Amino acid sequence: MPDIVHVTYAQTGQSSKTNSLGMREMQQKAYQVRDAQYILLKAPPASGKSRALMFIALDKLINQGIKKVIVAVPEKSIGGSFAPTNLRSTGFYADWLPNPAYNLCTPGGDTSRSKVQAFKSFLDNNEQILICTHATLRFAYEEVDESKFNDTLIAIDEFHHVSADGDNRLGELIRSIMQKTNAHIIAMTGSYFRGDSVPVLLPEDEAKFTKVTYNYYEQLNGYTYLKSLGIGYHFYQGKYTYAINEILDTDKKTILHIPNVNSGESTKDKHNEVDTILDSIGEVTKVDTETGIIFLNRHSDGKEIKVADLVNDNPKDRDKIVSFLRTIQNVDDLDLIIALGMAKEGFDWPYCEHALTVGYRGSLTEIIQIIGRATRDSSNKSHAQFTNLIAQPDAADNEVKLAVNNMLKAITASLLMEQVLAPNFKFKAKLSDEDKADAGEIKIKGFKTPSSKRVKDIIESDLNDLKATILQDDIMLKAMPGNLDPEVINKVLIPKIIQVKYPELTEDEIEEIRQYVVVDSVVKNGEIKEVGDKRFIRMADQFVNIDDLHIDLIDRINPFQKAFEILSKSVTTKVLKVIQECIEATRIVVTEEEAIMLWPKIKDFYATFKKEPNLNSTDPLERRMAEVLVYIKEQKRKQTNAV
Repeated sequence: MPDIVHVTYAQTGQSSKTNSLGMREMQQKAYQVRDAQYILLKAPPASGKSRALMFIALDKLINQGIKKVIVAVPEKSIGGSFAPTNLRSTGFYADWLPNPAYNLCTPGGDTSRSKVQAFKSFLDNNEQILICTHATLRFAYEEVDESKFNDTLIAIDEFHHVSADGDNRLGELIRSIMQKTNAHIIAMTGSYFRGDSVPVLLPEDEAKFTKVTYNYYEQLNGYTYLKSLGIGYHFYQGKYTYAINEILDTDKKTILHIPNVNSGESTKDKHNEVDTILDSIGEVTKVDTETGIIFLNRHSDGKEIKVADLVNDNPKDRDKIVSFLRTIQNVDDLDLIIALGMAKEGFDWPYCEHALTVGYRGSLTEIIQIIGRATRDSSNKSHAQFTNLIAQPDAADNEVKLAVNNMLKAITASLLMEQVLAPNFKFKAKLSDEDKADAGEIKIKGFKTPSSKRVKDIIESDLNDLKATILQDDIMLKAMPGNLDPEVINKVLIPKIIQVKYPELTEDEIEEIRQYVVVDSVVKNGEIKEVGDKRFIRMADQFVNIDDLHIDLIDRINPFQKAFEILSKSVTTKVLKVIQECIEATRIVVTEEEAIMLWPKIKDFYATFKKEPNLNSTDPLERRMAEVLVYIKEQKRKQTNAV
């Protein structure tokens, strides 16, 4: 099926150009705030976060009185990103030279006594840089006095692993360090979503961080080689291993993630799945004893295909393959990686063109990390692709509800990614007809300007995360086939979700954020065209002059209309019927707010057609009005009987 999302970029080369200090665009942006005690750096995979940390950390060691730097990564393989690096040769005033003895991301258990002991020794000697896993940091922290972390910089890579949840020990550690020491903290993440409902930091802690955000659009638009990115879905029935060859193109450098063994897509035998996939590609001719790479002759033409099997969890075999993957220098060294839990965050294979993932991924953090494996800029590719192979709902299947839910969530995840990948606009209130917008701005009549720092911070840092919460809400998913009026979505459902997510906000603040979410979503799902000196935007089925935009007009547009269009176009009539029947079985409950919102529309319908809306209409909005009318009549009956 065609891509749900297809984005083309300008290839300006800007994001990979370096300045006189050897810094790329994102690194320059981060370095400007190097004096801050707490820095939160949110930037896409491949934007150079590791090196940005090196620049800032060295400045803190040399110029800011910091005595030691501790870099913590979620897994050992990512530790290689912080290996010794010559920075002087490209213009910086110092090199990054950690002592290999204090790179604790070496084979062996993360919690081994030797690593914890090495960590404690580091705090008491003259070494300046230590690299360890999150786990080693946690276990060592439990055994030392907090004062040992004074005058220290702690850098947490892949910061979305932290949580404000009381059971998250890394989150507790960060809060304790902030409260009890003068340590500096740099938090880095390539994810635009937290991945669960628990915030990474409490609002009062997050407010202390200086935020540096470099978005996906800035990164990809500034590439030299990569021109476009596609995101799509392929639906199958039966076992996925029989459908894999329909979309696995071994002429494209691919990372294939097979499903978790606990998921519905898994056959429960991961090793047999790998063997079946290999057999479908070609005939195995040898396995390299030094690297572990599997060599096949492809069935179709005999071409040699080189495969890395990261599903094999034999430690000796896996260590050989991981070591080989770290040293790849040539595009012809490898064709395919098959993985399960590995080759996601922090993994670097720049030549990867296609990230093919089997099974729905519940975490948007995981999806963006997987997509990031294919979005490195490399001379071997002008297009990168993410494809999710997902089970198609079948009315005869006992798990049909789960399959429907997964399909809807998969589509909404793609739309969320489209929002992340699109250029950002700044929205402001239009105070008069003469009030003209600056470049990158859109001015809207009736638009509320953010009135507090908290609202500004949410809009600046949490907007995509908030959209994820809204679009993957159960009621929103059930509204997917067009069951709800746009104004009900915009003025009833969305503010309720915002209120639950941010209970500390006032009604005015909720309305300011609601407007921004709706406007941003509608504009990014829209299509902007320039005609002469005017700009027009396509919203749903109409083109509107951008200078004439009013918040009331935008509120009459479903901000996620594209999801409905995709659903109707991407599945067969039979499957669409299964989806609608499944949703109908758990019909959306009518709320008082929705009834109030739709009552004027019901009256307009009656005035226009001289009849009440029909419960059996083929138009989903007419059916919904009929359901609301039943609800209103029932409420009136209850009131009459109560008198």
